[in-house]
Amino acid sequence: MISLRLDQIAEIVGGDLAGPADGDRVADRVVIDSREAGPGALFVALPGEHADGHDFVADAAARGATGALVAAGRPVPDAPGPILVDDPLDALQGLGSWIRDTVDPLVVAITGSQGKTTTKDLTRAALGAGLETVAAPGSYNNDLGVPLTCARLERTSQALVAEVGTRGIGHIARLAPLLRPDIAVVTAVGASHLELLGSLDAVAQAKGELVEALAPEGLAVLAGDDPRVAGLAERTVAASVTVGHDAARDWRAREVTLDRRARASFEALAPDGRRVPVRLALPGAHNVVNALCALAVADAAGVDLEAAAAALATARGSRWRLEAHDLPEGGVVLNDAYNANPASTAAALDALAAVGVPGTRVAILGEMAELGATTEEAHREVGARVAALGLDALIVVGAAAEPIATGARAAGFGGALAQVADGDAARAVARDHVDARSAVLVKASRAVGLESLAAGLARDLGGADAAAGDEPGAEGSP
Repeated sequence: MISLRLDQIAEIVGGDLAGPADGDRVADRVVIDSREAGPGALFVALPGEHADGHDFVADAAARGATGALVAAGRPVPDAPGPILVDDPLDALQGLGSWIRDTVDPLVVAITGSQGKTTTKDLTRAALGAGLETVAAPGSYNNDLGVPLTCARLERTSQALVAEVGTRGIGHIARLAPLLRPDIAVVTAVGASHLELLGSLDAVAQAKGELVEALAPEGLAVLAGDDPRVAGLAERTVAASVTVGHDAARDWRAREVTLDRRARASFEALAPDGRRVPVRLALPGAHNVVNALCALAVADAAGVDLEAAAAALATARGSRWRLEAHDLPEGGVVLNDAYNANPASTAAALDALAAVGVPGTRVAILGEMAELGATTEEAHREVGARVAALGLDALIVVGAAAEPIATGARAAGFGGALAQVADGDAARAVARDHVDARSAVLVKASRAVGLESLAAGLARDLGGADAAAGDEPGAEGSP
């Protein structure tokens, strides 16, 4: 973050510095968790589902925080640097917007029903090959996460890569003015928000708000093999390019191959005929399109295409997105427990089937949330896919995921099948089907909390210690 005095921050957000003598104190980062506070931190006291940040202002101060954004009318602790504002979240958004406007970087905003976090990670790497690039870890993609991402900018930053989620029609439209994107990327329109939005057409309407925010000199990068995404070109005044496997796409992938860890290598073909070899460090053939989006962005930003492609070879994804933990006898645990929808689960299962291991292939699957009326059918289809891929075992976690087991049986699944109540039970059952030679996929929606199961299995099987704590950053939106 740009270093700012507390009196400057108070002026930016329209607040009152309760201790005027503290005006010269300088903040150089923003935190929303008092445990992350320390010298130079501006703590934002936000009301939450389980706790109110105002109850932790004193703790942040005790840890050395420089100051805090607190709601006027709330008791101010005997601590330095409180800035009184009408609404701390509004103040944070105002601060993020001011920092974005002051630094004025190239802004890339990414949305999509799946793939946006990984595309953000790949785009950060590709842009970083030529520009000083900022992007938040994890899924900073909601009303809180977007301004926190902007707040990470330094005066020397040249590019900002932001992720934007949605909880309904109009949500992205409200966040877009904060970002004012130069380039908008849409990765997919899928069945991940149907409980919130009702239909795929409504999902497309919500995601399309991002390309509508582009100025005429902007660029929309669209994963065009998805016809609903390709159709968003009609909703922007900016230029657009499509990426994908189809020969009609502007950016195309040719000669895709997967190694024994299901990591893709391919040749990327640019609109002007340039070709560049690409090798990914992330598992899953679905990441080919995500990588093409990153290359299209980097090329539009003037980054050398070969340098951008080379950067993708070492780019790592955020935690719990097909995070691979190698096992000592050739096996692997794929921790994809951050979130799940039908398309992302299918992609993860395909990656599991493609991994080369000497032992069994086992899927441990939990509920895919927020699917509305399609919930049962979608879970049954996942079970049918497990059967079609010929996996060795399927462990279904939780009553809400039971239709996965039903779908697998109906499709003639011939492997071992177990239904368990929770992650602890799944870990116990898994020991009968996996060893250090196995490939294991753990996948469910975030609320199921199976990241601890994945980390525990990796340890059980002799893999490197895998942390299972909270992912850093603001929890995201779909």
